Amino acid sequence: MTEGTLSITGDDEADALLNSDGTAVLIGMLLDQQVPMEWAFRGPATIAERMDGLSAEKIAALDVETFIDLCRGPPAIHRFPKSMGARVHALAEVIVDQYDGDGANVWTDVEDASTLGKRLDALPGFGAEKVKIFTALLAKRFGVAPEGWQDVAGPFADDTPRSAADIDSEKTLEDVRNWKRAQKAKGSSKQD
Repeated sequence: MTEGTLSITGDDEADALLNSDGTAVLIGMLLDQQVPMEWAFRGPATIAERMDGLSAEKIAALDVETFIDLCRGPPAIHRFPKSMGARVHALAEVIVDQYDGDGANVWTDVEDASTLGKRLDALPGFGAEKVKIFTALLAKRFGVAPEGWQDVAGPFADDTPRSAADIDSEKTLEDVRNWKRAQKAKGSSKQD
């Protein structure tokens, strides 16, 4: 996997895990809803600390209730540790069953962004917006830009600081936060 440039957690080790491990960055993206981005993307490192390393195989091998207990912490990996822990467990099972246990295999051999979009859309917890954001994140932060990625990423492909795909420093994290606040004040969404 190509080393990434995502700098989002405020923790160098947690960011290094995201930037070097496809499973970690997929889990971080999965957790990125209804909590601050730093908390969501710190989740993979928290799981790794509790499991003596992050591995889709280790997660999938656990009983889902055991894994959910691990996600509860403290600190919890998410505001909703039960439902999000179950989703992370389901994601790990797909990574093991379909991608040889390596999250990066979801995108490693794709020839076009349409295929990438279909693969991401089939992952547990990845809806239409997450597919767009993650496609942009791969292109912008990891250099994984299959033909047509801008079409799949939609508005997240532009230079507006609107999502995790645009964060490579504390400054860009604050830029994204400020942009989201302005959008909310206008009654607009991330895609507007």
